[in-house]
Amino acid sequence: MFIDIACSQKKKYNQNAYGDFFTSGRFPNMNRLVAVLSDGLGSGIKANILACMTSTMLLKFLENCSDIEKSCEIIMNSLPVCKVRGISYSTFSAIDCFENGKAKIVEEGNPDFIWIRNGEVLKPEFQTIQSKDFKNRKMKVYDIQLEKFDRIIFCSDGATQVAMGTKEYPLGLERSGLIKIILKKLELEPEISSKDLSEYLVRQIQCIAPKKELKDDTSIVSIYCRNPRESLIFTGPPFHGEKDSYYARTFMEFKGKKAISGGTTANIISREMNISISTDVSTNRGKLPGLSKMEGIDLVTEGILTLTKTLEYLQLGRAEDDAAKILMDFLLDSDVINFLVGAQMNKAHYDPSLPIEIKIRKNVIQQMAKVLEEKYLKRVNVQFI
Repeated sequence: MFIDIACSQKKKYNQNAYGDFFTSGRFPNMNRLVAVLSDGLGSGIKANILACMTSTMLLKFLENCSDIEKSCEIIMNSLPVCKVRGISYSTFSAIDCFENGKAKIVEEGNPDFIWIRNGEVLKPEFQTIQSKDFKNRKMKVYDIQLEKFDRIIFCSDGATQVAMGTKEYPLGLERSGLIKIILKKLELEPEISSKDLSEYLVRQIQCIAPKKELKDDTSIVSIYCRNPRESLIFTGPPFHGEKDSYYARTFMEFKGKKAISGGTTANIISREMNISISTDVSTNRGKLPGLSKMEGIDLVTEGILTLTKTLEYLQLGRAEDDAAKILMDFLLDSDVINFLVGAQMNKAHYDPSLPIEIKIRKNVIQQMAKVLEEKYLKRVNVQFI
């Protein structure tokens, strides 16, 4: 079972910084995922610093295999109190989850999380732990067993309190209103990704706000337990040309989504598997070469130029409308990404007329794997051939 997680956020209207902060980490060797959403007091830079401090400290505790319950209790008892408002500098929700479905969730101050299974909202039991130092602080601790296709939603109170005081929502959207929006969307798109669902919910919340101006920072964290989406990217000719046929068959027999990056690689697949190549002129956008089409293959791009630009887009977290964006979207739509990287030198890469910043394929793929693992929490396997 794969734990698909994503967070979408919107700043309070007229603010330059997010007052909520989300951080997460995946540990493939332990089949474990940890994540923390913190809501800083107020808004702007001060709230951002407080939320960031809370989330990162808690994640560090969890990364060191500290018990989530004890770690959260330490944070709860350590957070200072605002002298003016008399409340904690931040609130948080945290999850420690394994791919066998065993999970522990701890909440302090944030809205109760939402657990959906087969279109029904579950009501798990929890233990309450009172702060020893602050009478108005307590945290809820849940031990739950997730099943395939379960959904978990965390949010900051900007989501549940949106439009508070209006005629339609005198008490705000509330948790019950957010649940209705989620269930309606899942009924229409039962397999929607965590990323798409979190982004959709934040858009809906902003639409509910008067004049679409959010009065508080709003964050939605979506978790989806499902089968992993696997992909295979073949780039570069194999070092031993006599093995072209073997790797071409290996590539075509792969059960997940398949992509080719590189004209030489595409020609090898075309020759060995007797598949024709055609140019997709509709994708000639931007400075990069457009895409090609091959039967049975989901995506065919140019090689090192497109890979280098895709790496740049992944690092920045944004992209222009070109072939590299399409490859980036292909990668981000996958959970387990496999690279089959040919080790044969391509003389075209050393043409002195090409830009000096172009990295050789091996380095680009290694950097890309690191970004996909660390920033986007993907599982990545790289095989040099």
